[in-house]
Amino acid sequence: MRSVEEQLALVTAAAVAPRPVRVSISEAQGLLCAEEVVAERPLPSFDQSAIDGYAVRSVDIRVGGPADDAGDASGGPAGLPVVGRITAGSRQPTRLQPGQVVRVDTGAPLPTLADAVLPVGWAVAEGQRITPTRGVGSGDYVRRVGDDVQPGDVAVRAGAIIGPAQVGLLASVGRAKVLVHPKPRMSVISVGDELLDVDGNPGTGQVYDVNSYALTAAGRDAGADVHRVGIASTEPSRLREVLEGQLVRSELVVVSGAAGGEATTRIRQVMEELGQIEVNRVAMHPGSVQGFGRLGRDEVPTFLLPSNPVSALVVFEIMVRPLIRIALGKRQPMRRTVRARTVAPISSVEGRRGYLRGQLMRDTDTGEYLVRALGGAQGSSTHLLASLAEANCLVVIDPDVSAVRAGDEVDVMFLAQRG
Repeated sequence: MRSVEEQLALVTAAAVAPRPVRVSISEAQGLLCAEEVVAERPLPSFDQSAIDGYAVRSVDIRVGGPADDAGDASGGPAGLPVVGRITAGSRQPTRLQPGQVVRVDTGAPLPTLADAVLPVGWAVAEGQRITPTRGVGSGDYVRRVGDDVQPGDVAVRAGAIIGPAQVGLLASVGRAKVLVHPKPRMSVISVGDELLDVDGNPGTGQVYDVNSYALTAAGRDAGADVHRVGIASTEPSRLREVLEGQLVRSELVVVSGAAGGEATTRIRQVMEELGQIEVNRVAMHPGSVQGFGRLGRDEVPTFLLPSNPVSALVVFEIMVRPLIRIALGKRQPMRRTVRARTVAPISSVEGRRGYLRGQLMRDTDTGEYLVRALGGAQGSSTHLLASLAEANCLVVIDPDVSAVRAGDEVDVMFLAQRG
């Protein structure tokens, strides 16, 4: 029986990131930047008003004495003429003369010689003249050229996740496209003579195809571009045709169903015709029987997961998800883990690392993490999908532990957060 660490090392060694591609910035969200985006022009590219107000020469506002600590301009000038207005987007050059002010909107370019903006609320307007009630200093309420980004600055670094702020910054420096690490393409196939699609009416011995839907969702959650093939025939020639079709379009293939028993032999034989596949036992619970190999001309990483939905999803979390995250260029491919105190006893299968469904909570008084296992006796309830739907974590139990007492500390792996 292979250890989890050995199997995971084998899997992650096969990770190959797709070649970077150049995409529109509107399509780049959530991807990793694959280049250093260097600004070619300053941001802002012109001196502009940061507020609705009056563009002024600060020395004109301080006539009669400097402003005090509260910004009071008592003794300041009265009746300064308003000689025009500049709106955002204006391209008409304007020159400010001493003793004059110009009405400006937020984002409007400053007239020549103006070095500050007097907020609207800091002046009393009488016709086309204003009287300041407070003073301003040079640079107040002004966005200077290059305040945000200077030419030559790195706007977005290689390896940075492109989120809303990065998309905005790319747009602000005039980049319509950016080089990114694309999502790895993943195909999900279900096999099993007992399977029926969800729009059918199952008869005796038939069950709905849960795995292709659940694993497709898990792949998307991990960041892959997933194609759900659905149910494939176990007839060798037809199964081979389906597999060959997906191997040429994907960087990763996941096949669920028949990871153990006689059906495995039939499916494994088809896979072995296309490359190397190994089905063995891994010292983990649930999902100890699983397969992994590299198939097709491009040696595409291919997984054979159990037919049991809970087991398949757990194996996906531990083995498949890290491969996707590495292919995306993530520096930390594993889920976050914390230590938590159990609120009730937990049983596990000795000799295998347990990945048990759990509900993670936080003590509001101490801030301590608390965890409760879900699904009843863990050795006999791996088929209970409803408890996995309620879980927000996996409780990780060491292989040499078969029973955990209430109050003991355990490792807990976060799952995707709901809500």
